[in-house]
Amino acid sequence: MNVSRKTALVTGAGSGIGYEIAKLLKEQGNTVIIAGRNADKIKKAGETLGVTAIACDVTKEADIEALVTKISAEFPELSVLVNNAGVANLYKVGENANAYQKAKQEFEVNYFGPVLLTEKLLPVLKKQAEAAIVNITSNVTFHPLVVLPTYSDTKAALHSHTVALRHTLAKDTNIQVYEVMPSLVNTEATKDMGGENGMHPSVVAQATLNGIQNDQFEIYVGDTEAQRKAYFADPIAAIQSFNNGL
Repeated sequence: MNVSRKTALVTGAGSGIGYEIAKLLKEQGNTVIIAGRNADKIKKAGETLGVTAIACDVTKEADIEALVTKISAEFPELSVLVNNAGVANLYKVGENANAYQKAKQEFEVNYFGPVLLTEKLLPVLKKQAEAAIVNITSNVTFHPLVVLPTYSDTKAALHSHTVALRHTLAKDTNIQVYEVMPSLVNTEATKDMGGENGMHPSVVAQATLNGIQNDQFEIYVGDTEAQRKAYFADPIAAIQSFNNGL
């Protein structure tokens, strides 16, 4: 799919991967709308990039409804949706871990948010000659990182949903569904988990657009492809290696 002269919405675009994807989309001649929970942060990002910025907390149905209403009215030509908003809690499961509350927070942002936003925007996307839904997951899609246990759960769930969505929409729409699975990325969100050792988010952004343009529906970035191959070759050994020392 050609990603030029389109209209795109990127969530979680105040910084990191979402910001870099929005920046690259703008540079390639697209009309870009960015959304984020922090109103001041997303406004500043919008001003820096020269794009439309909308405050939206994807855990709140009312915010999603308001975003969809605005998009439908002001950007009816929307053809690219990038679901990037995410949150992660660094901890290990076990007694007194408070895993339920952590998982609830992560699923609200990482899974239920994109599921609802995607469904609400389908009527707009279906009207376009070609359209794309891009879900940002992770290398923990295939097996968990034990210090990000419920975050890993959310990405595995979004991966499964993405596959189902791709299969379903391919039957009677022009909407293509992509999944981007990066390994460690150096962002504000990963600073407590060794993020400085990860790749720059612009690498993920470039790989994302390259993948879409080449109709690569599962886009592996960084170490993800090697980790995936290792997992399918020997799951037990791969999980042990992935969590070595944790």
